[in-house]
Amino acid sequence: MTDMQDAIVIGGGPVGSFAALILSKLGKKVTVFEEHSNIGSPAHCAGHISIRSLKTLGLYPLPKKIVENEFSQANFYSHTGFYFPVILSKPVTCAVNRELFDKHIFLKAKDAGACFNLNSRVQSLIVENGFIRGVKVSQVNGPDKLFKAKVVLDAEGISSRLLKQTNLKPLDSKHLVYAVQAEVENLENMKSNGVHVYFGQAYAPGFYAWLIPKLDGTAKIGLATNKGNPNNFLDKLMVNHPKASKYLSRAKVRKKEFHSITLGGPIPKLVLNGFMVLGDAASQVKPTTGGGIIFGLRSSIIAAKVANLAINNNDVSGNFLKSYQEGCIKAFSFDFNVMLRFRSFLNSLSDQKLDKILRFCNKIGLNKTIQNVDEIDMQGRTLIKTISRPAVSVTLFYLFITYLATNTLNLD
Repeated sequence: MTDMQDAIVIGGGPVGSFAALILSKLGKKVTVFEEHSNIGSPAHCAGHISIRSLKTLGLYPLPKKIVENEFSQANFYSHTGFYFPVILSKPVTCAVNRELFDKHIFLKAKDAGACFNLNSRVQSLIVENGFIRGVKVSQVNGPDKLFKAKVVLDAEGISSRLLKQTNLKPLDSKHLVYAVQAEVENLENMKSNGVHVYFGQAYAPGFYAWLIPKLDGTAKIGLATNKGNPNNFLDKLMVNHPKASKYLSRAKVRKKEFHSITLGGPIPKLVLNGFMVLGDAASQVKPTTGGGIIFGLRSSIIAAKVANLAINNNDVSGNFLKSYQEGCIKAFSFDFNVMLRFRSFLNSLSDQKLDKILRFCNKIGLNKTIQNVDEIDMQGRTLIKTISRPAVSVTLFYLFITYLATNTLNLD
């Protein structure tokens, strides 16, 4: 048994490391356990992130070597190859090297005093008198050890392996999509100023595919699907898609990684006595795009501040820690509700319907109306801010009519 910690964090990804950073800055003794030998590897997403959100979190500008590109344009393609371009007035997103990004937050947390243990797999939670009091850890070339803490923060990721040992309801597997992410070189006629998003049941059923160019001439490409093998769909996209194939038919894949994405919105309960769950394990991921970094980082701030107060008050009961969940609900619930509804709408559309929607948006000039938008994470609030603009309101009406027609047909 080791010395008592103020907090134990399970997972050394950006969410866990950021929580450790905040707690360490607040003067708490924090230990982080990460099962892999290298922070940031394997990568679990493309690293396409909102610049505004990173600035809000105090993480932008990033060191130049971390940022692979910045974007002020996004091109949305239907299965036919028709595309709807959105050109913004300034760069709104950036692509980051996920390994370097994760290590950047890790080093900040380490410099603030957090202790990191790599190659350390948390096997189980220690439960005493109805409270989670620590973790049992297996480490390379050593016996299992017990580590005690006043509070445990679970940022283990989408596997939710430890969460399943509690009576908290884990994320719903029926809302998972399965993704492949690759790095490619030898692209043809590829401009680096915009990201590309591809829809179509033949290429990414249940989600979409993406192509994210980097300034060095290479790119990240990936997709997620709710059925079949994502690797097979990626091969088909690169060779058969009427637009993507023009860039990728001769591209060379350097490496591939596979991961799951949760699209079901946050789990219903986030705390127990002495225990808090955050990030992908809590399904704090945008149902529209599958992006989880920003919501995970923002949730880790709320969790760390509540944990700090709980430790100071010598009260780590679920009743005290529930202010973390209340803070998340206040901060994010409206936006998650909007995104969940939009995800449901997208899932109801045929390829033909989506093609018509993109053509309609292009025809009425929606892209010109939203060219000054810079908030892409809090999507419900962005909708409220722009709903009075004629092109936006007309588009919403068109989507509503499409939704009614689609669901009426589905009932027949």
